[in-house]
Amino acid sequence: MGTSTVDETGAGTERDETAVDATEPDDVTDAVRDAPETEDRAPSGVGQGAAAVVSAALGLVSLTGGWLGTVAAARETLMGQLETAADASVATQVEEVYGDAWHTSALWAGLFALTALIVGVAVLARPAFGTPGRTVQAPWTKSVAWAGVSLGVIGLLLAVLKYTDVLLGLPATG
Repeated sequence: MGTSTVDETGAGTERDETAVDATEPDDVTDAVRDAPETEDRAPSGVGQGAAAVVSAALGLVSLTGGWLGTVAAARETLMGQLETAADASVATQVEEVYGDAWHTSALWAGLFALTALIVGVAVLARPAFGTPGRTVQAPWTKSVAWAGVSLGVIGLLLAVLKYTDVLLGLPATG
């Protein structure tokens, strides 16, 4: 729809009412230019890939031992040495100095393994809770997440066996 206007020469011209006036402030045109695109973009899956790698790394740490577990075990060894009397039996000294440190190391390995297991399962279950019909998960992400779950299960099993002294228990004294 146009309206008839008269310019300085008296001639009638037609102007579109929906046209943008050139005298609009710059902030309006900047807002239009900077407006977010309404185009639907598929998620890239970077977060899922990173979580899968973290899961595998935590599973590996649970098997090899980590700095935190080593420090906690050394602390337990020191505490055992300080709390054990010099005239205590050999069995008591071995249990207090080495046994508690062994169990602390197993506990930290188990925590790392459990965390790896939880993160790996969360990565594998994530597509089930996304947008229906849109599973954005690279094949390598599933593979690495399964590796993290597997390492977590193995690490958790070994940590439980180590904590209960079924695997490499303390030597018998006496």
